[in-house]
Amino acid sequence: MVDPKQIALAITGASGAPYARRLLEQLLQQDITVHLMISAAGRIVLADELDWKLPARAADAAKALTAEFDCHPGQLKLYGEQQWSAPLASGSHSVPTMIVCPCTMGTLSAIACGGSDNLINRAADVMIKEQRKLIVVPREAPFSPIHLENMLKLAKLGVCIMPPNPGFYFRPQTLDDVIDFVVARILDQASIPHQLMPRWGE
Repeated sequence: MVDPKQIALAITGASGAPYARRLLEQLLQQDITVHLMISAAGRIVLADELDWKLPARAADAAKALTAEFDCHPGQLKLYGEQQWSAPLASGSHSVPTMIVCPCTMGTLSAIACGGSDNLINRAADVMIKEQRKLIVVPREAPFSPIHLENMLKLAKLGVCIMPPNPGFYFRPQTLDDVIDFVVARILDQASIPHQLMPRWGE
């Protein structure tokens, strides 16, 4: 049985760390258990864009993030890139939804081709084979024909392709407003309630 109070979040090396941070914050605030995976390149981008210099050991990084977000002990579970003993490596886990935010084109390609050379790619492969919700937030511009073909392939398999394209009809006043717009759309696709943005017509 899947558990709606659990979610997997993968952060890879594309630009867009503020989206990942806000998304993680929102998930933890709703008492959702987050199974977090961060690629080596993702750690570099987190340091560059957010000044997050996480400890190398997954357990130490999880402790640091738990303190930063003031969440319950055990609510945030962080796995190493090659941690094949992680629950997400098997279809028997109870996590119903996985989000890759931001998603590099290399990760997108690996997922589209069924490559499972690290835990992130394997976890995404499991979500597809188990017909569970996989949301990919690809951050690149412009998209090449290869990128578009990979996205189309995944979309035909039921994967939600969610480029972080903000709307401006709500007249954002700050960068945080723009970030919240994108994160709100991601949460909608994950069927997670939020109060980040008013609904159209409200």
